[in-house]
Amino acid sequence: MNMDPKNFRRNKAKFFLFVPLIIALVSTVVMLLWNTILPDLLGVKHITFWQSAGLLVLCKILFGGFGFSKGHGGGGMDLREKWISRMGSEDKQKIREEWLKRCRQWKKED
Repeated sequence: MNMDPKNFRRNKAKFFLFVPLIIALVSTVVMLLWNTILPDLLGVKHITFWQSAGLLVLCKILFGGFGFSKGHGGGGMDLREKWISRMGSEDKQKIREEWLKRCRQWKKED
């Protein structure tokens, strides 16, 4: 891989220029959508630009990302798939029966 210092500096400058611009743009869109839709629909107050940026940070913390990459390292099995792949057929059958029993219980209560 060619690591030319000029290209590296240029890419670094682009990164530091475009990332804040994109964050500002997304925060503005969130603010405009919020202020256009939610006050009439739910009776909430209007929000400022900084509140919309804070809302984006909160969503990042709570929901774990904006969809730039999938998983940790990309493309691997998630824990549920790994857990199921290690189970024997008898264990899978027991789990199915337990879920059916629980689902029937909820159906009877309705």
